[in-house]
Amino acid sequence: MPHRAHLFSLRFAHALREACVDERYTSARFLKDVMAGVTVGIIAIPLAMALAIASGVAPQYGLYTAFIAGFIIALLGGSRFSISGPTAAFVVILYPIAQNYGLGGLLLATLMSGVLLVMMAVMRLGRFIEYIPESVTLGFTGGIAVVIATLQVKDFFGLSVDSMPGHYWDKLAVLAQQMPAMDGMSTLVAGATLAVMLLWPRLKTPVPPHLPAVVIGSLLALWFNSNGAAIETIGSRFSYLLPDGSMGAGIPPFLPEFAWPWQQLNAEGEPVGLSWGMVQELLPAAFAIAMLGAIESLLCAVVLDGMTGKRHSANSELMGQGIGNIVVPFFGGITATAAIARSAANYRAGAESPVSAMVHALVVLLALVSLAGVLAYLPMPAMAALLIMVAWNMSEAPKAVHLLKTAPRMDVLVFLTCFSLTVVLDMVIAITAGVLLAAVLFMQEMAQMTKVTDISDDKRVKPAGLPEGWRVFKINGPLFFAAADRVFGELAALSQQARGIVLYMDGVTVLDAGGLSALNKLVASCRDADTEILIADLQFQPLRTLARAGVKPEPGVSSFYPTLEAALEAASSGSRGNLG
Repeated sequence: MPHRAHLFSLRFAHALREACVDERYTSARFLKDVMAGVTVGIIAIPLAMALAIASGVAPQYGLYTAFIAGFIIALLGGSRFSISGPTAAFVVILYPIAQNYGLGGLLLATLMSGVLLVMMAVMRLGRFIEYIPESVTLGFTGGIAVVIATLQVKDFFGLSVDSMPGHYWDKLAVLAQQMPAMDGMSTLVAGATLAVMLLWPRLKTPVPPHLPAVVIGSLLALWFNSNGAAIETIGSRFSYLLPDGSMGAGIPPFLPEFAWPWQQLNAEGEPVGLSWGMVQELLPAAFAIAMLGAIESLLCAVVLDGMTGKRHSANSELMGQGIGNIVVPFFGGITATAAIARSAANYRAGAESPVSAMVHALVVLLALVSLAGVLAYLPMPAMAALLIMVAWNMSEAPKAVHLLKTAPRMDVLVFLTCFSLTVVLDMVIAITAGVLLAAVLFMQEMAQMTKVTDISDDKRVKPAGLPEGWRVFKINGPLFFAAADRVFGELAALSQQARGIVLYMDGVTVLDAGGLSALNKLVASCRDADTEILIADLQFQPLRTLARAGVKPEPGVSSFYPTLEAALEAASSGSRGNLG
């Protein structure tokens, strides 16, 4: 099916080749890409730093991710408008890794996740994004938003918390204990930043709200600090080692150097090392990163397809994401994936091709080497307010509320399960449980749709003049394992006193191994009861299943007919034919 080809195709640099080679790429289109890339690059600078901090590492690692992974994924990926870099969805996975294994463990897990993403692309698994229900995605994104917002409470109110506990309820307890010691100046800066972000859109200007909000928050913090306040900034919290051995404050104003990820430091300040034991420890986290990266990037591509009318290549996008996440850890970058908000802003700014995403990466690089001193003045409360707004936007609260009000109980149950498990336990557990629960509930619903109806008195049957003791049953719905035992059990009970039965199966679209086993039990039951069974009007899939299983007519017990009329005639005349 041509309209589904994007789910199965795989080629390097699919989006770039499609937008710039297959289509005519003019200077006018290039200028649009440059303007869009500059716009999104400016947006990405504070976001990349804030998301790195939220993930438990220094802010420069977010910038490394944005310009290295952002450029590589745009170059090699399959979605022409996607902007990749650090995203809020990863915070709940990356933060515990950084706390337990340090930067080295986080980079090694990112590298492993990149390998898994490439394997997923080669195995053509991109199409499976279709099978993740909206109730699952809304549930885990809402749960992630709650966790991210909770992690920002410390900096928003200027609380003195050395380290946050691992469990969510313990986090709440620690924050509640520290709330009486909140810093008023930090809270004022955070509140002002948040207020500007909420009110700025009313001005209907093209400037994104978080940029003036961060500027105003930074100026306010600078004024407070000059008057004796102690509001934390990026420069006061983070430091780096200069070539001469001295320490610098804030963000290093130079490019990252190549280093093996396993030679970076762990939580104890020693090289994390590369061993089979370490790989085994990090594999669950790497798998979680890969799964979330695949879901996030492909959902972003689907959203962009809806906005633009274009088609992404799912497996090509997974390949680009995988290669980007393999390369970036060697230069200190953390996990990257497509960011829906930045990608949408990229398209709205006039982007024409992946060139805009490459320009965005170069803008971030330029900011790193030329504006590092200025970026050190960004206050931590303003960063916290920015992330709270990011969390709110990613939660898609209006969609979630609409789902709770209007969706069937099955979807509501799946949503609440994913949401609560993401907050309380773990996102991987939440997604796994949500998908499994959705599948089980769907199978239950489908099984309940399969019905058996006695049509012996139907007007189509009456003219044939059924012999005494014969009955005709119509089956509607799929005969898979969840429904077949019940359906054929009912038929076995109904046929106990019958001399013969006709099964009209034109409404049966599916017959699986469980259905085949249940049908064989019914035939055996009819044989024991000396009841003859005629099966009529099988569709292609059930007929193929019976043929593969070697099921054949059994004289005096079972036979098959192409139509209901043929079966009724055979029952009336006493002659038993079959399809074989």
